[in-house]
Amino acid sequence: MYIIGIDIGGSTTKICGFKIGDKILIKPLFIKASNPVASLYGAFGEFTYVNKIKLSEIQKIHVTGVGSTFISDNIHGINTEIVSEFEALGRGGLYLSTLSEAIVVNMGTGTTIVMAGNNGKNIYLGGTGVGGGTLTGLSKMLLNIGSTDNIIKLAENGDLKNIDLRIGDITKKDIIPGMPDYMTASNFGKISDLATKSDIALGILNMIYETIGMISIFAARQFALKDIVLTGGTLTDIPQSREIFTKLNKMFGVNFQIPEYARFGTVIGAALCAEEIQSL
Repeated sequence: MYIIGIDIGGSTTKICGFKIGDKILIKPLFIKASNPVASLYGAFGEFTYVNKIKLSEIQKIHVTGVGSTFISDNIHGINTEIVSEFEALGRGGLYLSTLSEAIVVNMGTGTTIVMAGNNGKNIYLGGTGVGGGTLTGLSKMLLNIGSTDNIIKLAENGDLKNIDLRIGDITKKDIIPGMPDYMTASNFGKISDLATKSDIALGILNMIYETIGMISIFAARQFALKDIVLTGGTLTDIPQSREIFTKLNKMFGVNFQIPEYARFGTVIGAALCAEEIQSL
């Protein structure tokens, strides 16, 4: 028998599953669709077909995400429950990172932060409107580019020296012990007249990741933690994210990590909310 998790977002629906009796993840998948109900049934059909799972073998379905409000009945007659997105995020982040407690961050269209593993309870801490939506919106306005793939390629040749004001630009003294001279003092605070589109693209990415990174660090300090697990969609897949978060690790003594299947953190957590899985 199986437990299925489904996360219905604004533009994508993600789905995964676990076989009752173990915690081995069945490879998740996602589909894009504007209609939440259509995307749910489309994802469900593809997932069960690919993994050769019969409806009679599914014991329970857990649904989460903004689109879960459209679900008012059992799916294909199978026991279906709506679970808290924050609870799912916390459980998914801990499962993917194999940590017992951590700050778990979902970098979606905006950003959500949860303290996970607090004696079995996950606490919603807040978040920021800065996220993937910021990336596409600013890039469209400043660069006339809406494709994330094109933004990534453009940013490969970018130079932040033409965009950001850094500590080294404003002082020669070590005013913050241990902080390097390349630490950002102001995002876009030194934008050059000669800045290229590549510079601007990298500057946008850097501003978004640094903003998310810093509020996550503040959250971690509140609970005396160092581990911060990053999940979500597009923003976890962008190559430049690794370098930026590695720098933050070194500067602030924390441990940002982007685990495999990071984009599926919340849907994995939704499935793990089932009592049949928790008891293993």
